[in-house]
Amino acid sequence: MRYLTILQAVLAVAVGLNAAPDAGLASNQQAAAKRPNIVVIMADDLGYGDVGCYGARPENIKTPHIDRLAAEGIRFTSGYCSAATCTPTRYAFLTGTHAFRVTGTGIAGPNSPALIRPDVVTLPDLLQKGGYKTAVIGKWHLGLGNKRPDWNGDLKPGPLEIGFDYSFLLPTTNDRVPQVYVENHRVLNLDPADPLWVGHHRPGLDHPTGKTHRESLKMDWSHGHNSTIHNGISRIGFYTGGHAARFRDEDLADKWVEKSREWITRNKDNPFFLFFASHDIHVPRMPHERFHGTSRTGWRGDAIVQLDWSVGELIKILKEQGVEKNTLVVFCSDNGSVLGDGYKDGAKEKLHDHKPAGPFSGGKYRIQEGGTRTPFITWWPGTIEPGVSDEVVCTIDLAASLATYLGVSIPDDACLDSLDLMPALLGKDGASGRSQLIQQDNGRDGVNSAFGYRAATWKLQRKPNRAPRKKAGEPDGNRAPLTFTHTLYDLESDPAESNDVATLHPEVFQRMKIELQKLLDAGRSRPRNTTERKYRPQ
Repeated sequence: MRYLTILQAVLAVAVGLNAAPDAGLASNQQAAAKRPNIVVIMADDLGYGDVGCYGARPENIKTPHIDRLAAEGIRFTSGYCSAATCTPTRYAFLTGTHAFRVTGTGIAGPNSPALIRPDVVTLPDLLQKGGYKTAVIGKWHLGLGNKRPDWNGDLKPGPLEIGFDYSFLLPTTNDRVPQVYVENHRVLNLDPADPLWVGHHRPGLDHPTGKTHRESLKMDWSHGHNSTIHNGISRIGFYTGGHAARFRDEDLADKWVEKSREWITRNKDNPFFLFFASHDIHVPRMPHERFHGTSRTGWRGDAIVQLDWSVGELIKILKEQGVEKNTLVVFCSDNGSVLGDGYKDGAKEKLHDHKPAGPFSGGKYRIQEGGTRTPFITWWPGTIEPGVSDEVVCTIDLAASLATYLGVSIPDDACLDSLDLMPALLGKDGASGRSQLIQQDNGRDGVNSAFGYRAATWKLQRKPNRAPRKKAGEPDGNRAPLTFTHTLYDLESDPAESNDVATLHPEVFQRMKIELQKLLDAGRSRPRNTTERKYRPQ
C-alpha cells in the first residue's frame, strides 16, 4: 500500500494537480513573527562515520563540538545531500532544484561562469524577502561572472546577485586555482600592477608545475593535481600574478571564522542567515599547524579536528552575541567521504580502523549511500528537544522548509524539488520526512547521470550503460540508444547495498523503476501551486 501512495503522489506531480492547503499556516505565521537566525554549516567531503556522534572512535578522531550539537539537538540517521559531489549539491541546496535538471551543473572548473543566474529564485533570495540579512562565507564553487570570471574586475554575477547581502569566498575549490579570497565582487588585496591570470594551459615553459618541480612540493600529488604550484602544493589549472592576494592553505579555517565573527556581530540585531561553507575536509588537506597530529589518521583526520574547532567557534560566537537561543543551526556535508583524491596525504595509509562511510558502501562520486548519506544535525536551544530521528531529510529541502516556516511564498516555477520538512527538522512529534529521495552521482544531466532512488527502506540504483564515443565523421544515428542497468537493495537488512534483490521482489523493482522515471520526466517533485504567479526579478 505504501508504494501505491508514493506512485499516486508522483502521478499527481506529473499531471500538475494542486497541492493540499497548508494545515500549519497559522503556526507558520507565528514562526514568521519570531524569525530565528539561521546558520547552515556545510562540511566538504565529510563522511557519515567521520565524527564521533556517528561512530568515529575517539582514539582515531575527536569531534567534541559536533558531538555536543548532536547531543543537544537532533541527529538524523537518514540525512542526505542531493548529489555525490560538491557543485551539484550546492546548486540544489541554494536553488531547491536538483542540479541534474539544469545543464552544465557538474563540478565547476576554475573559470566557470556563474551557474546560478540572477533570475533564479534561491534560498537566500526567499530569506531576504522575509526580512533577513544574508551572507555566504567559505567555499563557493558555483562559478562567477557571465561567460567567465573577470579576475581583475567585478566578479558578477555572483552571490550578491542571487540573494546574498555579503560574501567572502574561496571562489572555486582549493585543489583548483586560484588561491585568492573574493569579497563581494572583487579579489581581496589584488594589486593592479600584478594582474591575476587564470587559464587551462601552461602560460610558458618556465612556469613551475607539479610535474616539472615535483621535488619542491611539500605535499605530493597522485593524479591530476599537478599544474600551478602555490604554497608548496600543485593544483588543477594554471594561474599567474595576484601574489599579494594569495592566501596560505593553513589559514583558511581561521579566516572563515574571523569573517563570520565580524558579520554576525554587525548583524546580530537583525534576523540573519549565514551559509558557512567550510573547505574542510576537501583536498588539499592542509590544516593549520596547531592541528597537526591531533588525530591518529593523518592530515585527513587533523582536518576533521579543525572542522570541529570551527563548529565550536561558531557556537561560541552565537553565545557571545546572546543570540544562540534564537538561532537554528543545521550541520551537514556536501557529499560523502573520499580518501585518495589527488594527493599523497596518507589518508589511506593512516586510516587504521576508522570507517569514513560508517556502515555504508561507496563515497564521493558514487550513488551508494556512502556518497550522499552524511552527518545531518539540527540544533536550536529551547526549541529543538534532543533526540535521534530516522526520518529522511535532505539539504535540498531547506529552501522550502525555511520559506514555508517563515510564511514566505515560493513561486510555482521555483525550488522544483524542495519539500517542506520543517516539522521533521524541528523534531515535532509525528512529523514525517521524505517518502522518496533521488540521489545524483557526478553526472551533468538527467540522462547520462547515475541515480539512486530511495523509498522507505528500498533503494534502486540506475546506472547508464555508456555507449562508445562517436568516431570522427560518424552520424549520431549510428550509435546504439542509451540503456540502463537497474538493481534493487533493502537498506534495512543490507545498508552496504551488496545484495541485489530485484529478482526476489519483482513488483517492488518495477514500481521503483516507474516512480523514478516519472519523477525524472515530470521535471519536478515539489507539488504544484497553481495559485502562485511565476517569479519575475524586480
